[in-house]
Amino acid sequence: MAVFWAADMLTQEQAVEIRILARQGESIRQISRRMGLSRNTVRRYLRDESARRYGPRSLRPCKLDPYTDYLQRRIGHARPDWIPATVLLREIRERGYDGGVSQLKAYLAPFKRSAPEPVVRFETAPGKQMQADFTTVRRGRDRLLAFVATLGYSRSTFVRFTRSEDFAAWRDGLLGAFEHFGGVPEEVLFDNTKPVVLERDLYGPGLHRWHPGMLDLAESCGFRLSLCRPYRAKTKGKVERFNGYLKGSFLVPLKATLKAAGLTLDLDTANREVLRWLNEVADRRVHGTTGVEPYLRLTEDRAHLQPLPRGLNATRVIAERRPRTALPIESLQHPLSVYESLLEVAA
Repeated sequence: MAVFWAADMLTQEQAVEIRILARQGESIRQISRRMGLSRNTVRRYLRDESARRYGPRSLRPCKLDPYTDYLQRRIGHARPDWIPATVLLREIRERGYDGGVSQLKAYLAPFKRSAPEPVVRFETAPGKQMQADFTTVRRGRDRLLAFVATLGYSRSTFVRFTRSEDFAAWRDGLLGAFEHFGGVPEEVLFDNTKPVVLERDLYGPGLHRWHPGMLDLAESCGFRLSLCRPYRAKTKGKVERFNGYLKGSFLVPLKATLKAAGLTLDLDTANREVLRWLNEVADRRVHGTTGVEPYLRLTEDRAHLQPLPRGLNATRVIAERRPRTALPIESLQHPLSVYESLLEVAA
């Protein structure tokens, strides 16, 4: 028999997911099955506007809460092996835990893996999933990072360089990717990072406390938030494999060209040149897994993407965050024409 959550126990994250799934065309019955909720609860949160305006649910204290940090350290230190629940139970009981083994097993379940896993290709349907990540290009005072987003079906990718990895950088990167691809996927897969998720499994296994800004963005754009499973970064391998390709095939040659002329790669040059490289090189290569150029499969992806919501424009949002006083072109290391002429010769 299915176990359903009571309506008054729903978290804000669950309520948002109900509305996103409904926008994506799922029926009340499908949403009920997917989320383990009664149909009446789903119906009420779709119909009753007052159900949308509430504060976060107060959490019931759990006997296991004081020991979760210890358990996660033990799990991490034991990898790739696994410490049985009975052993961990004995260890935390020695530290004062007086709860049962069932609660402990429920907590441990998402972290457990039985054996070293073979590399498995997680293929997704057109328009279904986008994987997003940040990769470090340059450390130190002149820090440079890259937001990278890859569509799971076509492997078409969007890149935006930035100075930080805060929520604003994630938001601008996601909006830029949606605009670049021409729509919004059903789901975006993330790693465990604070600008995305504040606390994993806070409300139970798979029920996370999302960053409020990210939750609002997901509801506004209509995509579901999804996290890689603990210690399984390979589930986000499509975007992470591209990170290596980006550095080797784009950044290294570009930096070498600039270095030969006594120049250093700057943010504006990186963002201007990467768009050309994505369109002319990355999307035109034969992908090693699919055997097809990403731009050819991108047509199928775009046919299944959700439309961009009205009023959400990445260019406008990013422009609003720039300083009101425009920087002169000469504030770069050299006039822009120097970079352009140099790169045209190198090409």
